Amino acid sequence: MPTPSDIQTEHQPDPASGRRPGDPTGLHRVLDERVVLPQAAQRLDTTDELWPDEVRVRVERLNLDAASFRQLERKHTRFGETDGDAVRAEVLDIVATRGKMQNPETGSGGMLVGTVEEVGPDSPLGLSVGDRVATLVSLTLTPLVIQDGLARWDGASEQVPCDGYAVLFGRSIAAVIPDDLDPALSLSVMDVCGAPALTARVVGEYAATGTAPTVAVIGGAGKSGSLSLAAARQAGAARTIGVVPHQAEHDLLTGAGIADAVTIADARDPIALREAVAAAGGPADVTVVCVDVPGCEGGAVLATAEGGTVIFFSMATSFSAAALGAEGLAADVRMLVGNGYVPGHAAYAMELLRADAGVRGLFERRL
Repeated sequence: MPTPSDIQTEHQPDPASGRRPGDPTGLHRVLDERVVLPQAAQRLDTTDELWPDEVRVRVERLNLDAASFRQLERKHTRFGETDGDAVRAEVLDIVATRGKMQNPETGSGGMLVGTVEEVGPDSPLGLSVGDRVATLVSLTLTPLVIQDGLARWDGASEQVPCDGYAVLFGRSIAAVIPDDLDPALSLSVMDVCGAPALTARVVGEYAATGTAPTVAVIGGAGKSGSLSLAAARQAGAARTIGVVPHQAEHDLLTGAGIADAVTIADARDPIALREAVAAAGGPADVTVVCVDVPGCEGGAVLATAEGGTVIFFSMATSFSAAALGAEGLAADVRMLVGNGYVPGHAAYAMELLRADAGVRGLFERRL
C-alpha cells in the first residue's frame, strides 16, 4: 500500500518536462506542499497548457453560490448599502491568489458557463471545441483565470459576466447548454441541480415502501428549494410544505402553485420552525434545507418526524451542529449531506423546469 511520501514522489515534476504526471482528479494542478485534492488546496496551477485528459473552457459567466455571495454582500454593506466595487475587488483577489474561486469564509464557490476552446486527446468528458457548457463541478476545485477584471459586473448579483478561462479535469463534469433555454437560466438551474435529484431519490425510497411522505422544504421559494418541491411532488410525496422567511416570498411561492402549503418562519428559530411545519401538516417525513444562512440545523431536526430524513443542501450548514444537535435532542433522524452530484441530475432539473410553469416563473423572475 503506498505511503503519503510515495504519493508525493509520484507527483513530483518530471525532470525532463518539468511537469507533474497527470491525474484525473486534478492532483497535478495542486501547488501546495502537502498532498491534497484540488478542492482542499490553497492554490492551483492555472497554466493554460493542458494535460492530455483536460479541457479548457473560455468563460462567459460565473455563478457564485448563494452562501458565498451573501457573505461577500454582508461584508461590504455599510448603512444598508452594498459596495459593489468592493465585492468585485474581493472576488478578483480570491481568484488571483488561489487560482480558483473559493470564498475563504464559506469555503464555497459556484460554477460557470463558457465555450470549450481546447480538448485534450485523452479527455473522457465527451466535449468538443465550440460546445457551450455549464460546469457541474464547483469553482472551489476548478483552475480559473479572470482576464477582464470583471469590468461588466456591478458586484450586485450572483451571476458574474466574465472573460477568462477555466480548466476541467478527467473526473470533472460539464453539461452542454440546451438550445431552447436562455444560458443565464440554464446556469441558474444547473447550479442547484443536485438538490431536486437527491430529493426525488429519497422521496422515491419512501414511495417504494408504500409510504407517501410529507416533505418540508426550508427555503422553498429559492432556486434549489422550488426545484426540490417540484421533485418531491413528482416522486410521490403525499404533501409538500414550503417554508419561507417573509410574506413576499410566501406570496411568490403560493402563486407558483408548487407547494400544498406555504408557511412563514425564521429557520434559525428552532421552535418557530417546528411549530410552523406542524401547523402546515407536519412533522415532515423528509425535510430539505435549502437556505443560505447558518443556524438552521436544530429547527430542521425538530421539524422532522422520528425516523425521518433531513437533507442538508446549504453550504452554510454546520455539520457538527447538526450531528451534535440531533444527539442532544435524542432525535432519531437520518441526516444526509447533499454533495451536488446525482447521476443524470442536470437533465432531470431541466425536465422539471420545462414541465412546471410555477418553477420556471420563479427562476425567470431572478434573472
